[in-house]
Amino acid sequence: MPKPDLNQLNKLTTQIRRDIIRMVHACQSGHPGGSLGCTEFFVALYFHILNRKPGFDMNGVGEDIFFLSNGHVSPVWYSTLARAGYFDVKELSTFRFLNSRLQGHPATHEGLPGVRVASGSLGQGLSVALGAAQTKKLNKDNHLVYVLMGDGEQQEGQVWEAAMYGAHHKVDNLIATIDYNGQQIDGPVKEVIDLKNLKAKWEAFGWEVQEFNGNNLEEVITGLEKAKSLTGKGKPVMNLMHTEMGFGVDFMMNSHKWHGVAPNDDEYARAMAQLELTDLGDY
Repeated sequence: MPKPDLNQLNKLTTQIRRDIIRMVHACQSGHPGGSLGCTEFFVALYFHILNRKPGFDMNGVGEDIFFLSNGHVSPVWYSTLARAGYFDVKELSTFRFLNSRLQGHPATHEGLPGVRVASGSLGQGLSVALGAAQTKKLNKDNHLVYVLMGDGEQQEGQVWEAAMYGAHHKVDNLIATIDYNGQQIDGPVKEVIDLKNLKAKWEAFGWEVQEFNGNNLEEVITGLEKAKSLTGKGKPVMNLMHTEMGFGVDFMMNSHKWHGVAPNDDEYARAMAQLELTDLGDY
């Protein structure tokens, strides 16, 4: 199947942002800020980068696999999975409602296609991804494992245990990305616990590190392609992806206040007016 061109990918980013706003507004619960901020990453990953099979196999044998560690940005992931054909787009209307498969934080109990591990307890995703990457090596499966984390999540000790483990064991079929937007639930990351020079830290832990703009689709694609070229060389790869929380909706941008707050009716109308309706159609 041919990959969508840049124009089609940009349409997808707009449509997924519309989905995010509609989902969070409908249930008056959820996390729009981070979801909007990393939309380009999810579009690039699922529609251009991942070597994935049709359908869904929990074990992910013979294909690239992805884990979401900062599970609170589930709206962007759910929309991406639906738009990529993992389940019916209409199911997005059930987000966070009782008995929905689309829980506020991704879970596996309901069997939602695309989700391989429950997430949202921050700090755990990198450890899971490292285990999956080592499994692929043991099984002589040459495909890659991807994981996304938040920048506030770097304050978790388990992340740095995993960092040491990945470098020591030369898990070089893993590509990790940090959504580096500088915001977390309690305020700016610098004010909660300053991460200082995050690039130098990951390099000191033995990882191959690069940085790129996460709100420019072409730069995200280029950055992820570069990350792929760095695999297989004895080091795990870390992308520091600089984004703006709430990107695409002006009054939500670059503020921790939209980390986990749903828009009211007036804010919903303002947000949707900024996100042009695409020919992909709302759910």
